[in-house]
Formats: sequence, structure tokens, C-alpha cells
Amino acid sequence: MTLMTWRQFVMDLESLNPDRVEEVFSRHGAQAISFADAGDQPVLVSGAVETRLWPDSRITGLFSTDVDLHALELDLLGSFDLRSLPQHRIEELAARRWEREWLRDFRPMRFGNRLWVSPIELDVETDDTANAVIVRIDPGLAFGTGTHPSTALCLRWLDGLDLTGLRVLDFGCGSGILAIAALGLGAETVSAVDNDPQAVTATRENAQKNGIRDCLFVTQDVAEITGSFDIVVANILAEPLVENAGDISDRIAPGGSLALSGILLEQAGSVIDAYDDSIEFESPEVDETTEQTWVRLVGKRI
Repeated sequence: MTLMTWRQFVMDLESLNPDRVEEVFSRHGAQAISFADAGDQPVLVSGAVETRLWPDSRITGLFSTDVDLHALELDLLGSFDLRSLPQHRIEELAARRWEREWLRDFRPMRFGNRLWVSPIELDVETDDTANAVIVRIDPGLAFGTGTHPSTALCLRWLDGLDLTGLRVLDFGCGSGILAIAALGLGAETVSAVDNDPQAVTATRENAQKNGIRDCLFVTQDVAEITGSFDIVVANILAEPLVENAGDISDRIAPGGSLALSGILLEQAGSVIDAYDDSIEFESPEVDETTEQTWVRLVGKRI
């Protein structure tokens, strides 16, 4: 296998909002993002903020060598109306599978009463083996291991449902973690869609590793998602949730349930408004385990 060479963009956060900085990094193709004490060497992780931040925090983004990091710098300056960036540097990395280094710290986790998410190669120790539903995930370059609050909110919600005989849609499937969990929890059929080809690849590979490749329909084209679903879950970001409100709502069966996540508390109102004509929402469920308050919105199709 030919190993890729990479570059790291490392910047002190100072007073900058970490989630907004992470969004800019992601916009420019960051393959992994980490947050660490400004005095420590970061360990690369996949996805958004997954640990509580330190008073003096630093962000590190991993980029392929063809990414224009000058454009990233300009985007950061414009997004935060800055004249200059906080202390930052670009580091060249020797050829190595850096995008997988963070997996060293990925351990089995339980969500709700039955649901476990674990790396492929690790055993899960539980006192209730007979009823445990274990989802084994290798996310590759796609987002989704369960460690981010938005994913955890969705996993706990799915664990609390009786999915027996139901049709489920995972809109913006990432690693496929929610789709695979739904099948493990008893859904009759599950479809998954994501416009990122890496996510589609990761979902199919993870389905195969969980022995359910033939039970899961995965596509990059939302037009191929036909019919209606009893349960729809979309763990993406507030902006695409608003932009895709029609595509998502139209695929929920009358009386069916919708869960939306990847939303910060201050964004919840605009997301609710985008679905106001078709979904009646419950009170938001929040997660405050990081510096930002993440929200899960659950509602019924009117």
C-alpha cells in the first residue's frame, strides 16, 4: 500500500470558538482534527470536538499535501474578522497512516441499556451479553464513532426505541454507525445516504464487518432513497439540516419519528423553523459534556 504524506496545521485557539474553527478546518478538507492543551502534543482524532477543552487550547488539523493551507488561513481571518491569526504553524509529516493514529484511544462504549460501540478488534465486557447489541466500527475517513456528543445523543435515542419491524433511514450516514445500530436493534430494513463517497465506502465496509452488508442499502444519491420510513435520523450539521429539510421530511411516513442532531443550542430555533410545516417537535435533549451545548431534536410527522 502506498502511504500518503500529510501536513498538520496547528493553531492556538485563544478566544476563538472551537466549533466554528473546526467547521472551517472541515470545509478545507481536514481528514482528522484534535484539540489539546496548548502545552501538550495532540493525539489526532476524527470528527468534531470530542473532549472537554483546556483553558489554553490548541487545534490540530491533518491535511493532504494538495490542500491550499493559505486559503484556510484566509478563511479563518474572514470568518472571525481577524487581522492576524493566533500563533500557528504548518508541519510536514513523514509518510505514515496518520489518519488512523487516533484509533489507539478508541474503546468500547455503551449507549443506553443495550447498545455498545466498539473498535473491530476489541472485546466488549458486559454483564448482559445475551441482550447486548454490539456495533463494531472502523470509521476510516468518515465521521462517526459515538464519542462526539451529537452521535451519542442519537445512539441513546435509538437504544430507547422498539425498532422491531420498522423501516429506518440514516440521512448523512458518515461511518454508518447509526444505520448499523438500527439494524442491530431490530429494524426490519435500513437505508443510508451520504453525499461523501468516503462515507458511503465506510458504511458499506462497516456493514460487512458486522455481517449485515446485504441488509443495508447505501447510496450517495438521495434520489435513490424511495418510499417512506417509520424512523429517520439525521446527524449532520445545522446548515445542511436546514438545506435538506424537504428531502428529509418527505421521506418520513405519517406519524413517523424524526431525530436531528449535530446542532448547537443556539442553532436549534432555525432548524425547528425549517421543519415547522411538517414536524411537531418535543423539547430539545441537550448534551453539555463539552464546551458547547449540543442538541438533539425529536419530533413526529404531522
